[in-house]
Amino acid sequence: MSSTRTASLFPFLAILGAVVCLGLGTSWAKHSLFPALGAQGTTALRIGFSALFMLLLWRPWRKPPTRADLRVIACYGAALGVMNLAFYMSLRTLPFGIAVAIEFSGPLAVAIFSSRRPVDFVWVLLAACGLGLLLPLGHEVSTLDPVGVAYALAAAVCWATYIVFGKRVGHLPTGQTVSLGLAVAALVALPVGVVHAGTALLSPSLLMAGAAVAILSSAIPISLEMMALRRLPRHAFGIMISMEPAVAAILALGLLGEQLSLSQWLAIGLIVGASMGSAMTAGRSAKRAARPVLVQDGVS
Repeated sequence: MSSTRTASLFPFLAILGAVVCLGLGTSWAKHSLFPALGAQGTTALRIGFSALFMLLLWRPWRKPPTRADLRVIACYGAALGVMNLAFYMSLRTLPFGIAVAIEFSGPLAVAIFSSRRPVDFVWVLLAACGLGLLLPLGHEVSTLDPVGVAYALAAAVCWATYIVFGKRVGHLPTGQTVSLGLAVAALVALPVGVVHAGTALLSPSLLMAGAAVAILSSAIPISLEMMALRRLPRHAFGIMISMEPAVAAILALGLLGEQLSLSQWLAIGLIVGASMGSAMTAGRSAKRAARPVLVQDGVS
């Protein structure tokens, strides 16, 4: 009973850990690396070091995937690289919380189009209401930089693509998929970063900061997300990842002293409620789906 409960909670805990690490790493990157390297150079260091660490850790060349799987991994990695680059570009002119909220429209769209049961739309509605409260409505929208919004929307499209292709290679070992995907992402981000930042990328202090940011905001979150993807339907993953805007708001309060309004706290409650509801209903669905197999095998 205890092991079953732990297994059902693991995807939720994995995604929570992923979004916390991502928020911490992104905040650190924007504060310490953006001024010296810009968004492009910061992305190059983050993705480049992440790919290097994961390749050395998992050594995916020991058991190469099939050619068909390699094509899917290439699409997965390209989406990952463009997503990171576009999101960091949006952070140059958009507040962190708003950029995350706009970017999240990608996985939310995946959740909507992948849902099949009526209860799933309840969690989608809760998450959408929460995001609506986090986004600035009314006259404040006109103050958002349109270029930054465009970059955030591009990141949203890439995030949705990343989820779709990540699920297609969910049968492969997590480390293999993540390491090869990051290698492809590095091929996308590194040339852009080198052109923009040049020799500044070779500064020892910036290299050390970039390595730390890579571990915190790429290697750990992506690995945790892939583990969750292997255990969840695509729409459940899309809804549960909605914790990210809420976690970002909480981190901003604790680390940056940003005060939240009542509507923002309500948004946090709605989004976390959608995530927890999705986790519970996904677990029940998996149990029901497993029962006929157990009966056929004579295990019941």
